[in-house]
Amino acid sequence: MRRASGFTLIELLIVMAIIATLLSIAVPRYFGSLESSKEAALKQSLSVMRDALDKHYGDTGQYPDSLQQLVDKRYLRGVPVDPITERSETWLILPPPPGAGGVVGDVRSGAEGRARDGTPYAEW
Repeated sequence: MRRASGFTLIELLIVMAIIATLLSIAVPRYFGSLESSKEAALKQSLSVMRDALDKHYGDTGQYPDSLQQLVDKRYLRGVPVDPITERSETWLILPPPPGAGGVVGDVRSGAEGRARDGTPYAEW
């Protein structure tokens, strides 16, 4: 009699156990790096918008009335998407210092929750 070629059930179970072990190591690292990249993108978006606010104030002597005004005057190409909430409408608008004209003095993330370092996103 000729023995049929193929894998036995034991061999398949061993391979599945090895794959499961590798996935249990790789998946948490993947999601951790995904969160880190979202936080880095949020910091960059905040930095770009704050720089645009400062340039607008330096050029006009007052802060803009909305983030869309920064886009209309070409200080920004578009209102950035908050990478945590994945929406561009969730930015928190803070008023400018007393005596400065305009409405948008600073901008913060409207995302709930905390970053990996423990600070709330809304305080960045």
